[in-house]
Amino acid sequence: MENFEILYKNLLEFSWQQGVMIAIGCLLVYLAIAKEMEPSLLLPMGFGAILVNIPFSDALVGPIQELYNAGIANELFPLLLFIGIGAMIDFGPLLTNPKLMLFGAAAQFGIFFTLCMASMFFPDFRDFFSIAIIGAADGPTSIAVANKLGSQYVGAITVAAYSYMALVPVIQPPVIKLLTTKKERLIRMPYEQKSVSKLTRILFPIIITIVVSAIIPQATALIGFLMFGNLIRECGVLNSLSDTAQNVLANLITIFLGISVAFNMTADKFLQVDTLLIMGLGLVAFIVDTAGGVLFAKFLNLFMKKKINPMIGAAGISAFPMSGRIVHKMALKEDPQNFLLMHSIGVNVSGQIASVIAGGIILNIAAKLMGG
Repeated sequence: MENFEILYKNLLEFSWQQGVMIAIGCLLVYLAIAKEMEPSLLLPMGFGAILVNIPFSDALVGPIQELYNAGIANELFPLLLFIGIGAMIDFGPLLTNPKLMLFGAAAQFGIFFTLCMASMFFPDFRDFFSIAIIGAADGPTSIAVANKLGSQYVGAITVAAYSYMALVPVIQPPVIKLLTTKKERLIRMPYEQKSVSKLTRILFPIIITIVVSAIIPQATALIGFLMFGNLIRECGVLNSLSDTAQNVLANLITIFLGISVAFNMTADKFLQVDTLLIMGLGLVAFIVDTAGGVLFAKFLNLFMKKKINPMIGAAGISAFPMSGRIVHKMALKEDPQNFLLMHSIGVNVSGQIASVIAGGIILNIAAKLMGG
């Protein structure tokens, strides 16, 4: 009898808003399992959203809140994840063709476009600067910037950044197709295999860390952890640690990140005008990022004899390695003999670096506005 009374009380407390959020959680779980859209991220996010929207859920004020405070509120999870991402990255394609770095820079245009748009709706520069960084297509950078600026919308920004990162396979292809012709998508770019010395691979993360940190001190932690992960990979004497960083560490932190992000997916926090506006601006940022990279490649083709397949420009967003794979798959769909993987991944890793630099620039500008 007592159990029925508890059930009845819970049903009375259950709101349609919680029902909407549970439905959203179920949708994320469906996309993760049925559509295989970044399941390691969407599955914990979706299930977490279900957990925190159950009336009187002890998950919200218990383990999920503790995980959020221990890993996201203090930026620990994003930085640890950067070690894993750095260990996954092979900078070889970028080192053999450094001009690919230009596409990584071009694809960050969405950040500054979104900054201008967000400033029209949010009066506090700490908020619209933080919202703009969603355009970095980089969850760890988004969390770090929003936390450092003290934005009141850290939760919404985190959810938007990771949601759209996972939905890159849905967002990018239509934009790429809209901005390119079939002839352009058929352009072949043979990959010239060039060896990169071990010394170069070791020096690259060290030099990038020193140079970026000297120019933009606010980006030191972000670029440092990313490049430290890459140094573990390339040094050749820490293979077991490199494997751990790429697999165990990255997967574990991704699970913790996904489920702790759900702390901000309760109905009272999520179903608000400001939150929905941030989600909309985040979508705009991803679209503009993709368009910026593609259009930049088309612009370069006006002056180049060897044409660039403009699809690789879209891989300049930081969503590694999803974006690079998407471009490769789209090329194969148009022409089964057109292998763009090395080019697109080269652009993708340059976008990873560019997004961290962009985050540092945002923090630098904000520090000057705050007089720091």
